[in-house]
Amino acid sequence: MTVLDARTELLAAQALGPVAPVVDLGRGRGPAWLDGWLGAHNRELVGWRRALHARPELAHQERLSTALVASRLAAAGLTPQVLPGGTGLICDVGSGDHCVALRADLDALPLSEQTGLSFASGVDGVMHACGHDAHTAMLLGAGLALAQAPSLPGRVRLIFQPAEEVLPGGALDAVESGALDGVERIFALHCDPRLPVGQMGTRVGPITSACDLLEVRLTSPGGHTSRPHLTADLVHGLGLLITQLPALLARRVDPRSGTVLVWGAVEAGQAANAVPENGVLRGTLRTGDHAIWSELEPLVRSLVTSLLAPIGVGYVLQHQRGVPPVNNEALSAGLLHDAAVAGLGVDAATSTEQSSGGEDFAWYLEHVPGAMGRLGVWSGDGPMKDLHQPTFDLDERALPAGVRVLVHAALASLAA
Repeated sequence: MTVLDARTELLAAQALGPVAPVVDLGRGRGPAWLDGWLGAHNRELVGWRRALHARPELAHQERLSTALVASRLAAAGLTPQVLPGGTGLICDVGSGDHCVALRADLDALPLSEQTGLSFASGVDGVMHACGHDAHTAMLLGAGLALAQAPSLPGRVRLIFQPAEEVLPGGALDAVESGALDGVERIFALHCDPRLPVGQMGTRVGPITSACDLLEVRLTSPGGHTSRPHLTADLVHGLGLLITQLPALLARRVDPRSGTVLVWGAVEAGQAANAVPENGVLRGTLRTGDHAIWSELEPLVRSLVTSLLAPIGVGYVLQHQRGVPPVNNEALSAGLLHDAAVAGLGVDAATSTEQSSGGEDFAWYLEHVPGAMGRLGVWSGDGPMKDLHQPTFDLDERALPAGVRVLVHAALASLAA
C-alpha cells in the first residue's frame, strides 16, 4: 500500500457521521490565535480522534495513522519526516536555535472493543484502549495551532512515536532517528480516567515505574507422581518461584522503591499423575527506583538459582529489560503545571501519585529534561473506565484541553 492509498483509506474512515463540537473548557484564556484555531477546528479535532479510534493499528504497524498526521501537517505547509521504520514521524514548527519537543504515541492494543461507540474499532481484536488516539489528535491540534501563531520564540518539534505499548518501546527508535537532536526540553500528556476532564496532574520526580518482563523456562527429566524423589519435581519448582521469588525480592530491596513482581502466566503438564518435563512462568517486575532497576537482573537470577538448586530443576531465565521510570525534572514539571493553569484555569493543575505502570517516554528523559502530565478524561458522571480495558472511553472535552496545555507548555519552555 502506498502512502497515498493509506492516506485515502484513513481519511475515508473519517466519514463516521456528523461530529458535534465539544465544549472548550479553556475558551477565552488565549492567546487569541489559539482561541481562534480551536474555535475553527474543534470538530476536526474530534473527527481525527474518532478516525484514529475506528482504525487502530498495533505497534510498528501505524502506517494509516502516520499518513493521517503527515497529510494534515503537510497541508498546513509543514514538512513532516516519517521515521526510518515507516511509522511515526517528527515535524518542526517555527524556526530558531531553541527547540522544545512535544510527544504523542500512535499505537493501539490487542484488545476487542466493547464500548458500543458509533466509531468503535473496525479492526478485529485491536482497539485504542489507552487513549493514544486522543494523544495523537491533541498533538496534531497543538502543532497546527502553533503553526498559526504570529511568531514563535523558537522551534517546537512534534514527535509522533510508534510502538509505545511494546517493550522496550518505540521511543528508542525515535531517539536513534534523531528526534531529540537539538531539543532542550520535552513534554507529553497521558490520559488519566481517574481525573475529571479539565484537570491535569503532575509531580516532580518519578511519575511511572520501570517495567521488565520475566520468563522462566523450567526443565525436568519428568516421571511418575508416585515417585517424585526419583526425578526433579518441576511443578513444585514452579510453585516455589510463584510464591517465594516475590517474597524474597521484598526482603532484598528497599520497600520504599515500590518493587513488585506479579506473575501473569504459568503453563505445565497435562496429566494429573505425571511430573512434566517442561514448564514456563511469565510475569512483570516493576520498580519506582531507577538505581534499583539497574540492579534487579543479577539479583533475580541469583534468587532463582538458590530456589531451584535443592530440587534439581533446570531453568533458563529471560529477563527482558523494559523501560526506566519516567522521572519528571523539577523545572519541566513546574512549566507543565503552569501550562495547565494558563490554559484551563487555576483549578486545573493538581498533584498525582507515582504509578506502577511503565511508559517509554522515560527514554527521552534519559537524554533531555522534561515532564509528563496526566490529563483528566473522566466525564464526572458514571464509573471510571480504566485504561487497557475493552470498555475504555474518554470525555472528548479533554481534546481541546490537551491542546491548550501542550501549546502553553511549549510557549513557556521556549520563553524560559
